[in-house]
Order: sequence, then C-alpha cells, then structure tokens
Amino acid sequence: MASSTDNSGPGGKTVIAYDQRIAKAFVRLIKGVPVSPNALTALGMAVGIASGFLYAQGTWAAMFGGSFLFMISVWMDHVDGEFARATGKTSTFGHYFDHVGAMSSYCSMFVGAGFGLRDTWLGDWAVPCGIAAGVSVALIFSIRLWQETVYGKETTEQTVRGGFEIEDTLYAVGPITWIGAMPPFIAAAGIGTPIYLLYAIWEAAGHVRRNR
Repeated sequence: MASSTDNSGPGGKTVIAYDQRIAKAFVRLIKGVPVSPNALTALGMAVGIASGFLYAQGTWAAMFGGSFLFMISVWMDHVDGEFARATGKTSTFGHYFDHVGAMSSYCSMFVGAGFGLRDTWLGDWAVPCGIAAGVSVALIFSIRLWQETVYGKETTEQTVRGGFEIEDTLYAVGPITWIGAMPPFIAAAGIGTPIYLLYAIWEAAGHVRRNR
C-alpha cells in the first residue's frame, strides 16, 4: 500500500499501471494550475475522510456516495505525485505527506464502514472489524514507510502486472458497495488485514536481520 511501484517489465520495458496512466493524462491538463502538490494531497485526503463519514451513516445512499469518493481518493494518490514530478515540485515532505494522506483515506473508509454496518448481520462485530482493519492499515503504512526510509524504496516496491498493482484492488470497494456486499468485505478485512500486518512485520524484521 502506498509503496513505490516497480515499473520494470519484460526486457526492462517500463510498465505503468492503468490508473497512473490516467493520472498522468489528467496532470497534463492541470499542470499549469497554480496549486501545490501538497494541496492536491490534502484534497485527496479530505475526499477520503469524507467517504468514511458517508460510510458511517449506514444508509445505502450514503455508502453509495462514499464509495465514489473513496475511489476518487485512491486515484488522487497518484495525481499528486504525478503533478509534483511534472512541475518539478517534488519534496521529501511531500513524499511523506502523500503516505499520510493515503493512510488517512483508507483508515477512514474501513472505520466508517464498520460503524455504518452495525445494523447488518455483522451486528456488534462490525465496529471491531472496521477498527481492526483501519488500525492494521495505519500500522502497515508506518512499517512500510520506516522500511523504505531505512533500507530504500526498492524494498517496498510493488510490481505492475497486466496494468495493475496490488493496491488497485481497493477500487473493488466501489462495486462491492454497489452490490450490497460490504458486510462480508469488512468481516474479511477485519481478519485479513491484521494477518497481512503480521506479514509486513515479518518482512521488515527480515531486512533488519539481513542488515545486521
């Protein structure tokens, strides 16, 4: 999540994920706009947090709107970086702020959905599942960021396969919401995300052991 992307394809050919290509095209249209990359990051974060508030309402209409805002926030995680590179405004602060923005959006969606699904068959388990997923995401981001800072970006790179990378699975939150499948999704996230957190810890510990 929110890691660097390995764009190396067969024969060293550069491979770019589809959503990043769309972000690049969009940035070509707006790169003359007098705005900073950090402002775009803040906007994406605000959109993501708003999606969490909508999910927390628990009504289908609110969750439907929240799903669109969430997908926009996931895509905007690419826009700010592309804008920074296109305008020569990259910065160390901006890189870390980008991680914080994405983390806030993802956590808001999971926690908000947990609160919004209390009246479904998940019942009292909805909130703990949402919080477990959200807290795990925050910790995974923190571990990945620490790992990247200490051992280099290459240790957290995501490989693009068929035009997609692992974090692109988050776009599925939209269709999952539309078909009314959020309760099993949040239940699965409440279990699966903490398990992935354990993997992230194990992987980071491996880098520590190898670099002693």
